[in-house]
Amino acid sequence: MSESLSNGEWANDFEPRLLVVDDDRDTRDLLQELLRDAGYCVYCSSTAEEAIALAKRLNFEVIISDIRLGPEMNGLDVLRAYKAVQPRSEVILITAFGSMETAIEAVKAGAFDYLSKPFKIDEVLLLVKRAIQNRRLTTENETLKVKVSGVPKVSELVGRSPAMLAVYKKIGLVANGRSTVLIYGESGTGKELVARAIHSNGPRARERFLAVNCGAFTESLLESELFGHVRGAFTGATSDKAGIFEDANGGTVFLDEVSDMSAGLQVKLLRTLEDHEVRPLGSNDSIKVDVRVIAASNRRLGELVEQGRFREDLFYRLRVIEINLPPLRERGQDIPLLVEHFLGRLGAELGRKFKMSEEALEALMTYDWPGNVRELENTLESIVALSRSGVISVDDLPPKMRTLPPRQREEVVEEIFQGLPTLNEVCRRYLHHVLRATHGNKTDAAAILGVTRKTIYRMLGRWPLAGLANEPESPEERTPDRESPRTPSDENRPGK
Repeated sequence: MSESLSNGEWANDFEPRLLVVDDDRDTRDLLQELLRDAGYCVYCSSTAEEAIALAKRLNFEVIISDIRLGPEMNGLDVLRAYKAVQPRSEVILITAFGSMETAIEAVKAGAFDYLSKPFKIDEVLLLVKRAIQNRRLTTENETLKVKVSGVPKVSELVGRSPAMLAVYKKIGLVANGRSTVLIYGESGTGKELVARAIHSNGPRARERFLAVNCGAFTESLLESELFGHVRGAFTGATSDKAGIFEDANGGTVFLDEVSDMSAGLQVKLLRTLEDHEVRPLGSNDSIKVDVRVIAASNRRLGELVEQGRFREDLFYRLRVIEINLPPLRERGQDIPLLVEHFLGRLGAELGRKFKMSEEALEALMTYDWPGNVRELENTLESIVALSRSGVISVDDLPPKMRTLPPRQREEVVEEIFQGLPTLNEVCRRYLHHVLRATHGNKTDAAAILGVTRKTIYRMLGRWPLAGLANEPESPEERTPDRESPRTPSDENRPGK
C-alpha cells in the first residue's frame, strides 16, 4: 500500500469515507486537502490496482477517480471493478479530456457524475455532498447502473462546455430505455445528432433510424409518409406503401419539428404511441409496430398547448424525457473545437489541410451565430471552397463576422477561463500543501519555498491553516527582513 493510502488512516469511523484515485500527485493532494477540510475521511491512491484492492477491504461512500490512470487500467475500468465490489457506492469521474464518448461511457457504466478539469472547488464539494446523500437515501439507482452495450458510438456531437457535457450525460442515461424523448433547441443546434446518439448508444442501434421533418410535407403527404397507404387510398396511389413507423419497426423514428403537425395527425400519432400500432391510409386493418419515438421542436410545446395549437395529452406523451440543447452563442468555448472538427472533415474531403488564424478564431467566437452550429459549418465550407491558401484569416470571413466588439471579447474570455483559481488561491493551496508535507515544521517549509520563517508567519497570517499550532516568532524574526525573497502576494501589494 502506498504512503498516500496510509495518510487517510487518521480519521474516525463517524466521518464519511472517501477514496481519491489520481496518478497526478498535485491533484490528489489538492482534493485530499479540500475534502479533509470539509470533514471527510479521505484515502488516496495513485494507481487503479491499489484503489481496487482498497475497495475490497474498506467500504467507501464515494470514490473520486481520474479517467486516465495509465496503460493497464483507466478510470472506467476502476469504476466497473469498484461497482462490482461496492455497488451501492457512488463514483465521480474527473478528467482533463471531456468528450461525448467519455461522458456517455461514464454514466452508463454507473458513475454518479462526471467533471472536466479545471474543476471548480465548490462544484466538487457540492457533487460529493449530493453523492453521499444519494447513497444514503437510495439503496440502488438502476438508471445509473446500465451496462455498456458495446454498440458503435457517434462522434458528430462536438463540445466540452458544461452545457454540452450535461447533454452527453443525459444521452447516456436515456439511451437504453424505450421512453419517448422530446428535444428542444433552436434551428441548427444539432437536434437530429442528439437523436442519433440516443439511438446509436441503445439496444436498437443495429436497427433502422428513420427521420422525417413534419414541417416539410402537406398533411396528406405526411400522413402517408408516417403511416403508409394502400392501393387506391388517393389519386396516384397505384400500390401499397409502408410508412416510416412500419419501416423502422424495432428501431427509432425521429419526428423533427413535431410542432408543425396538424391536429388530425396529432390524434393519429397519439393513438400509435398508446397502442403501438399504425393504420395505413385507406386501410381498415392495423399493423403492430415496435419503435422508439424521439421528437424535436424549436418551439416550446407547452406554450402551444396553452394557445390551443397542440394537444395536451400528446404533449405529455412526447415529453416523458426532455433534453434542451443550448444555442451556440451560449457555449462559445466550444467554437474552437467545432472549427477544428469541421476544418478537419472538409480538409479530408478535399485532400488539403486548413488552419484558422487566432484573429479569425477570435472573430468567430464573438459572433452571435443566429444559425447556430449549422451556420458555422456552412460558413466554414464556403470559406474553404474559396480559400487559396491553407490559413484562414479575418479577411476570409464574411464581413458581418469581422467586427470584434470589446465587450463581447471580454465575455468570451471570461467564459473560457471561468472557474480557474486566482494566483492567491494557488499560493494558499501550495503553502498548506507544503506545511502538511512537513508536518507543520516552518523551518523545513521555508527551505522548500525559498523564503524565511518570518515570511511563513506572514503568509499564515493571511492564509491560516486549521489545526496548525502557530507558536510566536522568535525575537530575531521580528526584525525587518530586508533580504527575504518576495512571494507572489508581496509583489501584488500596492507600491511593490
